[in-house]
Amino acid sequence: MTITSQTRNEIDNNMQNAHRNIWVTFRKEGVHRYPAAETDAKLKTNDQYDVSFLAYPHRHIFHFKVQIQVFHNDRDVEFIQFKRWLENLYEQGTLQLNYKSCEMIADDLYLQIAGRYPGRDVVIDVAEDGENGCSIYYQYVANTN
Repeated sequence: MTITSQTRNEIDNNMQNAHRNIWVTFRKEGVHRYPAAETDAKLKTNDQYDVSFLAYPHRHIFHFKVQIQVFHNDRDVEFIQFKRWLENLYEQGTLQLNYKSCEMIADDLYLQIAGRYPGRDVVIDVAEDGENGCSIYYQYVANTN
């Protein structure tokens, strides 16, 4: 296939307008529970779908994948530094995993990221034991007031 100058211009334009993210992964041990599982009829079903055991504290290894928008190819957020900072939020006790859902954990983490790196889209995946979890896309919307 031959690339014409018009096609090349379109490709260059698409590359300049690309939405760029970096991502990091890390894991943290935590204990949580889902109190409603003991009483909610949709959860305590007394059959093969019963998950009432989730009402009691249980351990997980929470798997994280965090993407953050960057604005050029020279990476204005260095991913090793970003990963270390995220891990330290838990190590230093700024954030806690215990007794929170994956969605709550993601929201807590986003608040910290948005405070340090404002004006960026962020995607946070949090999974229990790498099997089941959530993915939340936090789209930056500028305040027009």
